[in-house]
Amino acid sequence: MGAGIEASVGTAADAGNMNEPAPVPVHEARDERRRWHPLWGVVAGISTLVLGYLLAVPVHAWSDVRRVDAAPAGHRPPEQPGTTFLLVGSDSRDGLSAAQRRELSTGAMTGGRADTMMLVHVGRGPDLLVSIPRAWLVDVPGHGTSMVGAAYQYGGAELLVEAIEAATGVRVDHYAEVGLLGLVDIVDAAGGVTLCPRQPMDDRRAGLHVRAGCQQAGGATALAYARSRHGQSMDDLSRATHQRELLAAIASRLLSPQVVADPSRFWEATHGVADSLEVSEQLGITDATRLGSALHGISSGDGLSCGLPLTDASVNLAHWDAERAGPL
Repeated sequence: MGAGIEASVGTAADAGNMNEPAPVPVHEARDERRRWHPLWGVVAGISTLVLGYLLAVPVHAWSDVRRVDAAPAGHRPPEQPGTTFLLVGSDSRDGLSAAQRRELSTGAMTGGRADTMMLVHVGRGPDLLVSIPRAWLVDVPGHGTSMVGAAYQYGGAELLVEAIEAATGVRVDHYAEVGLLGLVDIVDAAGGVTLCPRQPMDDRRAGLHVRAGCQQAGGATALAYARSRHGQSMDDLSRATHQRELLAAIASRLLSPQVVADPSRFWEATHGVADSLEVSEQLGITDATRLGSALHGISSGDGLSCGLPLTDASVNLAHWDAERAGPL
């Protein structure tokens, strides 16, 4: 009888719960909540848009970069480990109006010379930035012994690369050049750069007047900082130090959150760089990205920066130190 009562009670209870959903185990409910949340879709969508923008803008800008033939036709050093870039700042006044020439203190000189030259090597070791003085005496093919900067005047990028390769034995894989106005445009498009001179600098010929210590500089001041050599303790050698500092500051600024995280500034800076550059035919956007990353690392202390070892130097004459320059 007791068993019958229990069976009846069980049957009644089951009948009463037939319309109620079966309880979901706690661990399955948690898994369901983890599986999807509306906010995750929003975050994923925004992340995709941001990443797409950061990739699409440089690709679009790169299509505006001008190309120059910088590969010498004659004998060249063999292929070498790593990648070496030759960066050139020319003193060409092309594109400058009379008002801009006065504002930037560039004078009325015509033509173009290689005023700034640097080798950047990216390889298995630390990234390296080396300044080449424009007055370094080398054998310029077809023109005898001359300042290396004059090779650009005689035969453009191709002859300059040939002269540097012949003198150093280093193969130049890629070439990039910017003029005076291009440098101003790049700095202004990036919203300025931070310069940190150790002492006040006043150079009327270059139009430079800055105080000691770190400060923001626009394009005109940055150009004057890179060009100034009068009144410097070591003339062109001091100027080369300032040029390396400026190049690193530009790279650091272009890759900073203030630029990358601001869509408008990122667009303007990226296109400002592209519009101002001339590069060798073989230099692609991946190579440019590696170069920018290397310069940013050097500015952060993760690479090396120096000048070409010299025995003596003046405004129109510089001899390298073969004992130290060869191993370098």
